[in-house]
Amino acid sequence: MTATGTIRAIHIAPEQGAPMERVEQVTAVARRGLEGDRYYATEGTFADREGSDLTLIESEALAAVERDYDISLESGFHRRNLTTDGIALNHLVGERFRVGEVVCEGIELCEPCSYLERHLEKEGIRKALVHRGGLRARILDDGVVTAGDGIERIAQPTARD
Repeated sequence: MTATGTIRAIHIAPEQGAPMERVEQVTAVARRGLEGDRYYATEGTFADREGSDLTLIESEALAAVERDYDISLESGFHRRNLTTDGIALNHLVGERFRVGEVVCEGIELCEPCSYLERHLEKEGIRKALVHRGGLRARILDDGVVTAGDGIERIAQPTARD
């Protein structure tokens, strides 16, 4: 199976409300999150929400927000852990996929919230990110994620398999 996307950047925030920090590599822990991130420590705004282990957003969606709404989101300002290239994240809801060596499951779209708009102090960002705010995912296997790693959907077995 070939990679259908790539990790462009990795960001973590050590605590709720803290600025996102860019890292080149991070350890993912099953059903917990990324080491060093607020959700790993169960301190994030949505820590009790299923699929908060990992959040992803498409670089293409960020470019569209800038083009369509004239809102530029600097690296990490989107508050998502992984920025991707070349993969339609909305299509991974309910699907298993691999990020580098880590197996994940897409739980739900990461629709923008009023917290994001207030935190970023960018009016209109909530509207701009509707249906392109990324993906919430559950981490199923421990492993390391590195910037530049591939992202690939894992084929689901059929009833005949």
